[in-house]
Amino acid sequence: MNPTVLVVDDDQDIRELVTWKLEAAGFEVVGEADGEAGLAAALETRPDLVLLDWMMPRLSGLEVCRALRDEAATARVPVILLTAKAQEADVQRGFAAGADDYIVKPFSPRELVSRVDAVLARTGAR
Repeated sequence: MNPTVLVVDDDQDIRELVTWKLEAAGFEVVGEADGEAGLAAALETRPDLVLLDWMMPRLSGLEVCRALRDEAATARVPVILLTAKAQEADVQRGFAAGADDYIVKPFSPRELVSRVDAVLARTGAR
């Protein structure tokens, strides 16, 4: 069974690009367009990894990340933040919220797949 990645990004074009690249690499992908829907999907589907935008409606990626860490069922699910926030302080805030990796937009789709693979390999899901 292929690992499942939950992609939560309010930008439909980015969500579709990431979904296409991850599916081509052999992942199952679930997509959501805002933080609240993403959190609900994570709690329901228990993905192997969550790829989160930071700036989204309803709940930010940081709020979702913190909520995932607070829930016993999702506390160990790896989270990668995919965001335009590139300042050093932003990266620190992302890791402090519980992110396992941090990718700045614009990004290389090939690098994104490599990082997803690497994080999943560390957790034993790939």
